[in-house]
Amino acid sequence: MAEVLAQLKVMPDSIEADLNNLKTELEKVCPPNVKIGSFKIKPIAFGLNALLVNVILQDAEGGTDGVERAFAKVKGVESVEVVGITRLL
Repeated sequence: MAEVLAQLKVMPDSIEADLNNLKTELEKVCPPNVKIGSFKIKPIAFGLNALLVNVILQDAEGGTDGVERAFAKVKGVESVEVVGITRLL
């Protein structure tokens, strides 16, 4: 089965959110069949930053649903959105 690279935008619930702590918590809840590739901080507006998280997972039915649900349950996360997905060769 092929793998895909998905980029998720994780929005914190406040400007004061500690993004380094949020990264650690996201790594802890990541499903076992998903690998986190990288994190990037993206400025949004007025001091608010989002985390862009690249994850590698199997190209299967349900896709990123499990990762999105796991990330959304983390304290301090306002929302999780898939912003890109591509198949790896």
